[in-house]
Formats: sequence, structure tokens, C-alpha cells
Amino acid sequence: MNLRNFRSGILIIFLALPLTGCLFRSRKVVQTVSRTPLKSATRDELIRYVNTQASRITSMQATVDIDTSVGGAKKGRITDYQQIRGFVLARKPAMLRMIGLLPLVRTTAFDMVSNGRTFKLWIPPKNRFIVGQDSVETHNIAQPLENIRPQQIYDALLLPEIDPQKETAVPRDDFETVLDAKGHPVQQPDYVLMVIEKTDPPYLSREIIFSRSDLLPHRQFIYNKDGELVTDAHYQGYKDFGGVSFPSQIEITRPQEEYDITLTILKLELNRPLPDDKFVLAQPHGAQVLHLDQPVPQSSEIRTPHDKGE
Repeated sequence: MNLRNFRSGILIIFLALPLTGCLFRSRKVVQTVSRTPLKSATRDELIRYVNTQASRITSMQATVDIDTSVGGAKKGRITDYQQIRGFVLARKPAMLRMIGLLPLVRTTAFDMVSNGRTFKLWIPPKNRFIVGQDSVETHNIAQPLENIRPQQIYDALLLPEIDPQKETAVPRDDFETVLDAKGHPVQQPDYVLMVIEKTDPPYLSREIIFSRSDLLPHRQFIYNKDGELVTDAHYQGYKDFGGVSFPSQIEITRPQEEYDITLTILKLELNRPLPDDKFVLAQPHGAQVLHLDQPVPQSSEIRTPHDKGE
């Protein structure tokens, strides 16, 4: 058989195979791209949205449910803690107070406050009073909640304005994974606004992700000067609170310290006066005082109010 006849024979075989119905199987192609109608925006429109929303909020007072998880690859496990009720007070430019209540009895589990530079944390069940600098980081893998700083919560709660004198905003197109009506993961285009600090050298300080289904910020990545991701914040369930669109659920993940806090807003009041005394936390008499600016002995690790010695 010459080469031409051989090729002809192969072609005939492949043309005949589908007719048998036993050697081939068809399957449905799953839609992998979202069919949700998309909205468009320019760079200036995205910046204007961030700055307009930031200017509309000067203070907030919220009743929240707090869900907390700690642990990850460094610790080798993840621990989910029981949901607790809490209160969050914030006032620009950098004041924050967050109070958590113990389940059932509703007495204070923790009370922490920050002025943007220093913070204080009172844990009544452990009779501990902790003070330190917001800028001083600790990475106690055994007790990740020791690493929480009020300023980290504040930075994720209230997206700051993009200051053209100090920052440059560069847009880019990207995709995010969302769930369709049947719960299947699909890809949907989004906008990413990269905010670059005009320092020497400049660095990427954060990325704001806008969903193109509604042009609202649904995620924010915050980076340090070394390019490491320090905060990953998710924003869901936007609602109208007194004429201001604000997410009803905020999830704050700190990958370096391995903790995750989700705040579900039950009640929110915006722009009500919050006097200075709302952000005063006095040292209780007889409390054990711990300065996180100083080295912490291994035997003095802080345990959370609901830590059962796991």
C-alpha cells in the first residue's frame, strides 16, 4: 500500500467512527464566563466614587456580630471561635473602639481602643490590660489574636480617600470568580484600582477591586512597603444607611498573623457626634499590665477570652 492509499484509508476510518456511536461520548460545555450585564466606568469615575464615599462618612457607630478564626499554615490548624455580639465606634481621622461581649451572659469579653498611634486592650476574663504602639507588630503564632491592632480594623472598615498629592491611582482590567444563579463558579470581569504611594521609592499600598455588576468596591488588598499582603478585606451586602451605601458584612483577613475577623452589621448609625470620652479606656485597678512594645516572655502568652487551652 502506497502512502496516498494509506492516508485515504485513515481518513475513511475517522469519518466512519462517529457513525458507530460507541467509541465517542459527548458532554455539555459548562459556561465559565458570567452573563451578568456589566457596567463600565473610567479611572476618574472610580476615584471619584472612593473619594465621595469617604467624604460622606466622618463617624460610625455599629452593633455587630463578630466571627473569628485563627490559624493557618504556620500554626498547622485553623480554630473557629463562637460568634459574639459587639460594638464598633469609629471617628476620623483614626479613632476606633471595638467591644466584644461574652456569649449568653453578655459581659465584656474584650474592649480595645486606638487613636491611630497607640492602642489599649482590656480582657476582663483574663484580668489583662495590654498597651502598645499600632505600628509595632508581634507574630505570636501560638496566640494569633494577640496580634490584633485596632488600626488594622479601622483601615479595612473605612476606605480612605485617594490623595492625588501623595498617591497615584492606576486602573487595570481583571477577572473575579463569582457564583451564578445555580451556584456554579464563573469568571466575571472587574476593575482594579492600584493605589501607589508617591514615596522614594514609590510602592503599591493597596488595590481596590470594583465589581462590574454594580461598580461597588467588593475587596481591598493592603500592602506594606516590602510588597507583602498585610490585609485582605471583603465587602458584601451593600445597604443604604441614611443615604450612604455601606457593606453590611466585612471580612478582614490578616495572612501574616493568621487571623480572620468577620463583622456582620446589625445596626449602623453614621455621622453622629462621638465625643473624645467614647475613646477613653482607663487601666482597671489590679489588672495585669502587659506592654507589647517590650519583649514578651514565652510563659506570658496572652490567651483569648474564649480560648479553652486548645
